[in-house]
Amino acid sequence: MPKAALHNLGCKVNAYETEAMQQQLEARGYEIVPFDQKADVYIINTCSVTNIADRKSRQMLHRAKKMNPDSVVVAAGCYVQVAADALKEDAAVDIIVGNNQKARLADILDEFFSGGREDVSYVVDISHTNEYEALHVDRIADRTRAFIKVQDGCNQFCSYCIIPYARGRVRSRRPEEVLEEVRALAAQGYKEMVLTGIHLSSYGLDFENPESALTAGDYKAEENALYRPWLLRLIQEVSGVEGIGRIRLGSLEPRIITREFAAELAKIPKLCPHFHLSLQSGCDATLKRMNRHYNTEEYRERCGILREAFDNPAITTDVIVGFPGETEEEFAATRQYLEQVHFYEMHVFKYSRREGTRAAVMPDQVPEPVKAERSDKLLELEKRMSREYRQGFVGTVQEILLEEPAETGGIPCVVGHTRQYVRAAVPAPVAGNTVKSAALSAGAGNTPDAAVLQGLTAPVRGRIVKARITGFLDEETLLAELIGEPG
Repeated sequence: MPKAALHNLGCKVNAYETEAMQQQLEARGYEIVPFDQKADVYIINTCSVTNIADRKSRQMLHRAKKMNPDSVVVAAGCYVQVAADALKEDAAVDIIVGNNQKARLADILDEFFSGGREDVSYVVDISHTNEYEALHVDRIADRTRAFIKVQDGCNQFCSYCIIPYARGRVRSRRPEEVLEEVRALAAQGYKEMVLTGIHLSSYGLDFENPESALTAGDYKAEENALYRPWLLRLIQEVSGVEGIGRIRLGSLEPRIITREFAAELAKIPKLCPHFHLSLQSGCDATLKRMNRHYNTEEYRERCGILREAFDNPAITTDVIVGFPGETEEEFAATRQYLEQVHFYEMHVFKYSRREGTRAAVMPDQVPEPVKAERSDKLLELEKRMSREYRQGFVGTVQEILLEEPAETGGIPCVVGHTRQYVRAAVPAPVAGNTVKSAALSAGAGNTPDAAVLQGLTAPVRGRIVKARITGFLDEETLLAELIGEPG
């Protein structure tokens, strides 16, 4: 039985695709081993979102070949799509597999080992296809939360981003295929489904007009798609699947948030009030250079709509510091804006010059020390705002999806997340602990991960419980006291 090892770099979409490739290989009889062990085949699902990601991709490819010089090393994914010629000349790489070709991985390996093909490059012109690649999973490594890929490609062409060139134009997965996968995962006990994509808000654009989905920069078509109910319908249909307790959404385009859209979302009890709205800058001049299609006032308005429709929703975002031309005044405007909007979490990135993008050749590139200083300031702000948001939960009753046993701060706990995706810990029952609840006894279909301790039933992974937030266990974890299960 040949041995295969896989390694994923990059986003949740990549992680889903890596899982799907692994399951392909298992079905063909491969034994899957950890990446740091000797294998016959190594598959690296690469990332190309920044130059640093490119470098990490190359490093992992070379590391694989070094672990076993006789192995077959497969480079797959986004870095392959934008650097195919360079990888063809890389002695560490035996096969290159671009996007929209991963579903063929097992067949590609069969061809390679049979000697039936001399060309080891499987890369299509991703910019001229409207085909959604049929990848499927029947399980996920995380046993409580399942990421479901429903969309691929992006038509936005932000000036700093290579992804439209690596992923192609907008392509959507048929709703019936999504629902089939969701039902299968729910039947296995997965309680939370996360709908994700490269540009999730464009879901269904290609259902309306496949040709318009291939048109780069067709913002009128994009606007129409944003206000059509394809994504909303999908969420509603997923919510009807028996066994699911929660639905969470991947990153959303701010323009999709209208009063009508938010009101409909608020009617879906299973939808988590956790929204990631990518911002990138709090300065209108910088947003314009980035080719983002909204301004700061529009973005602020969309956050307000969510806060009106939901009770204390978690709003998170991405911010780039040191974008070409960003002055001290522009950075100060961004910092002030972020504090005013007040996010639960911010992912702060130092601008990475990406060859092949418009931003790479813009004048007034910001020196690295300045980027680092600005990043530190925003990370400090993020830490304070996140603490303030978490503090607001103390004394409230929240639903927590229990995910894994852990020892946090020296206390045996079961750790999980609230609907707002705030990390919370429930102390595991131990001698002298008064946490007892008949409602929490292990029921049919539940397998305890923290076993019954001294006559007390421990919380189990995958259970959604009600708990009162009593304080903080550590800087990022709320401490909770069990009071029962949702009625």
